Parts: sequence; C-alpha cells; structure tokens
Amino acid sequence: MRDFHLPGRSPVLATNGMCATSHPLAAQAALDILKRGGNAMDAAIAGAVLLGICEPQMTGIGGDCFVLWSTPDSDTVHAFNGSGRAPAGIDAHTLRDRGMEKVPLYSAEAVTIPGAMDAFCTLSNTQGRLGLDALLAPAIHYADAGVPVAPRVAWDWGNDAKILQGHAPRHFLLNGSPPKTGQLFRAPGQAEVLRRVAAQGRDAFYCGEVAEDMLAALHAAGGTHAASDFEAHSGNLSGAISGSYKGTDLVEHPPNGQGATAILLLNILAQFDIAAMDPLSAERIHIEAEATKLAYDARNRFIADPDHSAVTDSMLSMETARQLAALIDPKRVLPASVPGTEAIHRDTVYITVVDSDRMAVSLIYSIFHGFGSGIASEKFGILMQNRGAGFTLTPDHPNTLAPGKRPMHTIIPGMLRQNGRVTMPFGVMGGAYQPCGHVRFVTNMLDAGMDPQTAIDAPRAFADGDILKVERGYPDNVRATLSDLGHNVTIPDQPLGGAQAIQIHTDGILEGASDPRKDGCALGY
Repeated sequence: MRDFHLPGRSPVLATNGMCATSHPLAAQAALDILKRGGNAMDAAIAGAVLLGICEPQMTGIGGDCFVLWSTPDSDTVHAFNGSGRAPAGIDAHTLRDRGMEKVPLYSAEAVTIPGAMDAFCTLSNTQGRLGLDALLAPAIHYADAGVPVAPRVAWDWGNDAKILQGHAPRHFLLNGSPPKTGQLFRAPGQAEVLRRVAAQGRDAFYCGEVAEDMLAALHAAGGTHAASDFEAHSGNLSGAISGSYKGTDLVEHPPNGQGATAILLLNILAQFDIAAMDPLSAERIHIEAEATKLAYDARNRFIADPDHSAVTDSMLSMETARQLAALIDPKRVLPASVPGTEAIHRDTVYITVVDSDRMAVSLIYSIFHGFGSGIASEKFGILMQNRGAGFTLTPDHPNTLAPGKRPMHTIIPGMLRQNGRVTMPFGVMGGAYQPCGHVRFVTNMLDAGMDPQTAIDAPRAFADGDILKVERGYPDNVRATLSDLGHNVTIPDQPLGGAQAIQIHTDGILEGASDPRKDGCALGY
C-alpha cells in the first residue's frame, strides 16, 4: 500500500469491466462501449481510434498496431499483426545508390502502408459484437467537435511539431503554432474518413478517394507508393510467443515486433538473484542495463519480418540467455555494441480492456516518431507513419529494406499468464525502451513484491546504447555508484515510457493501473 501522505495513485478496482490507457476520454469511450454490450475488443478498438484524435503526435489511422487477446473459453492468446509493408517500388539497393546510409526519418521513403485500419476492421468483424459504426462513433464525434489538448500531449506536440511538412501544418497546428494545454484540436477530415469506413468498411480507406489523397501527398514528397500497395494490404493472425519467469509466463507478440527481446532479457535476468537486490539500487540497475545491451544487440541482429527471417527460437532459448548472462560482470560495464541504422523512438499509445466475460485485449498503436513522417494528406489530413525508418540498408541483413517487407517494430503488447490463465494484459509505451519496460514491470512485481500501480510508478532506468538514462526518481548517490561502475549516466529530458495494466484476480476483482507519466487513467464499473 502506498503512503497516503505522499502524491500517488491508488489502484482502480471494479468487477464488471475496465480500461486503462493514456487519455481519459479514450478510457471513458471504451467503458461506454462495454456498457452498451460491446466486448473487450470492441472497446479497445473504439478507444484506440479515439487516441489518434486525443494524441495525434503519437498515433493515428496512418499508423500500425499489434494486438494480443484472449477469450474466456480458451487458454490460447491470439495475436494480430497490423503492421504495414514497404511499397513495391522501393529497395535498399536504390537508396544506397542515392548515397543513403539509412532510411531518412522524415521522408516518403520511410512511409510504409498503414496497417492499423485493416486490423481494426478485421478484428471488429471477427471478434467484436457491435460493428464498426458504433466503434468509430466516439472518434468521429471528437474529431468534429474537438478535444481539449491534455498537458502531456501539449508538451509532446510542442517538441515534435517542427517536423510537420507540406499539408501537415494546416491540419496539426493552430494559427501556425502547436496548441497549448486546453485548446481544442479538431480533425474534420479524419472524421469524414471514419464515417466512410464505418459505412463501407476497410476498402473506404485503402481504395478510392481516401487512398488517392494519401498517394498524392506521398508522390509530392517523392514516394514510389502505388494504389496497388494500398489495395493489397492485409494484416495477419498468428500465435503468441512466451517465456516463463518464476511461475509466470510473459506472453508477447511474435516478430516483426520486438517482443522476443523482452523474453530474452527476462531469461538473462533469471540467471541472477534479482529478488535479493534492493529494487531501487544501483546493483539492480547495473545488471538490468548490461542484460539490456546484450538482448538488444541480439534484437538488432536478428528480428525482422518473419516471412524473411526465422530466428525466434534462438532468442527464446534459455541456453542463449545463459551464455549471454555469463558475459555480464557485476563490477564493470560491458562496451556497447555497434549501433544499427534502424531508427528507434518513443511515440506510441497503448490501451488494455477486460470485459465482464473476462475477454482481455492488449493493443498498441503507433505512427513511430512524433508526428510520424511529418507528411499528411491534403484533403483528409491523414498523417503518415515513418515505420520504414525501422529498416536497415545493410546488405544481406534480415531486416534490410525490400519491396513488400515489414520492418522491425518497436511496439509490443504484453500479457501475463499463470497456470494457463491470463492474469494481466499490460503494455509499456516508449519505443526502444519497451522490452526493458516489460521486464522491469514484471520483475518489480515478481521479485520486489510490488502491486501493479506501484510497479508502474517506480523510477526507471534504461541502457540506451552507451548512455544509461536514469530518471529523476532515483537519488544522486545511485547515479554516482553507476558512474563509478563505468556507466555514462544521464537524466533524460522526458520520462521513460508510460505503462497501463489490468490485473484479473481469481476472486473476480479487476485491478487497473495507469502511469502518471501520461495523462491517462484506469476506469472500471
């Protein structure tokens, strides 16, 4: 239990249904869907699409998503890959011939086909109850009427708006400037797109006038995208992957997401007695940082579109983890591996919902960097992601840019499972931090005995290449000890990520937790 003398959040407790996400309006919209008879998938989709209006610098219908879900009648965790592919007219060789060493972040070359809308339509049709018209109605309303810009959103908006180009400033600035906290943001063009999708389904987005609007903006920026690239897009269903830690399974989405990295990192930490360490000590941060470097090096070498690479088994292997753990010196820093060219960033939204039948959904949704590529369509104001910057241009690398290929993704939804039963859908936003964030959340609970809200509130550290980012929540003596071990310690300008979780207790109680690093909350009924 937290100290009620100090600022903090209590867990949210309910019995019927719950949503936890990074914006209160989206959480409320999801809860309204549950109360209308929708299931967790309905509610997650409704809330996610609205997050694209509430937090447009983080996500939107020009982006991608990954989804995990479980149903009450099965122990199986299902996975849906809603990530888009590179257009047919681009490849690594062409960009190298143009003198590029990596895919430019804010360019048409970085724009992959948006996959989220297809995922939402598919999952609504196959897993939902209420239909797209009901699920898109909240986002349509707020896109037309406007959303008061929340404090964290306003801060991020101001930091990221400089990359907006072409038609984007007209759609995402107010009188030429980023909106301030409390100012209304409207997106009438996106409202019209959503109305068309609600009436006509996914083809209203991937064909016809809406697709032509996106193509025109991409061609004006030098893109090679074709109508056939949009028409051909389709996400896919797959099984989840998992690893076990102290009797609890960490369930992740398979590649091309980086979920296998979290499992490998957790397996490395299993070789150490994390429970015997002070959870806020330099000792724990050091071991976690060294394990992170090793797990992320493996990620950068191997994770790619599963149609082009099949290395998941080695990353999930406990023997691999033991070999990597043996390289860690408790008293000395490992040198950072050679960084890859794949762009890594923090901007993502996450939503989790559990309904009265105990269907659980874990959904993560992103345009990658703040405001994605910075390219928006003229008529409808659809902001295009820059997920293609997640490719490398290195020849013969599993993640090399190629036509029709999906890049390595940073976004990963998560779940915890015990004795075959899903006990917690959760997610940690924060780009490259996410696998480390998943593992820190799990070890905070299983090794330090924290409840979900305390585990989220606890200060964070992250070995980001050769820099160890340590949040201000740690005292200076911890940073000094880490520096003495050889770490290049900094205090990050922005907090590390943001997390949401819902614990499903065996007695029927739902316990929601939401990160104070974001504007959101957990709500239940």
